[in-house]
Amino acid sequence: MTIRLYDLVEAKDRSISPFVWRIKYALAHKGLDFETQPVGFGDIPKLCGGKYKTVPIIEDGAVSMNESLAIADYLDKAYPDRPAIFATPQERAMARFFDGWFGLEIMNRMFAINVLDIHNHARTSDQPYFRQSREARLGGKTLEQFTEGREAKIPELRNALRPMRAALSAAPFLGGDAPSYADYIALGGFIWAGTVCTVPLLAADDKLNDWLARGLDLYNGLGRVELYPLSA
Repeated sequence: MTIRLYDLVEAKDRSISPFVWRIKYALAHKGLDFETQPVGFGDIPKLCGGKYKTVPIIEDGAVSMNESLAIADYLDKAYPDRPAIFATPQERAMARFFDGWFGLEIMNRMFAINVLDIHNHARTSDQPYFRQSREARLGGKTLEQFTEGREAKIPELRNALRPMRAALSAAPFLGGDAPSYADYIALGGFIWAGTVCTVPLLAADDKLNDWLARGLDLYNGLGRVELYPLSA
């Protein structure tokens, strides 16, 4: 039975969740067939009897679950004959550490740059919810006020990416010679940004562009979707 993956999309039905992208890559890594079901922000509470508030959500036969790391764990346990996402407990622990670092240091900075773009690309029916929920987190600022002068935040983001550049100076992927879940975490973040962000986040000569190109080409070009330029 084909696995169903609920995919948060914007007005053009392009995937807008970095966490869903992680699972797309994880499913491809294991060679599992899956179908995506596009949903908007307002659809999520209606899925699976209202059990979940966020995507990714998968349905695999009678099993449904959310949260990307939990889904990756499930795929390894449910399909042990397929390539492992986490070959060892140590690899999983390092992926968890990388997830925390990437979320705190990179995705938070991306959010500060592209949150208004996310709103503007969202389905019209989702925009009021997105604005209200995100502005509630921004200390009384509107999305417009929060992103004012956002170009000045880009050098901070580029500087924060130094650990990735260091790791990739010795290997083509964060996982070494082959991609790992850490690569999928980071690729999900960059694809998310490229789907909505109308300003380039990387310099044209940034060596991360080479890693990004390799990542987008994985699994028959899984990540080769319509993106804004990520470098300039």
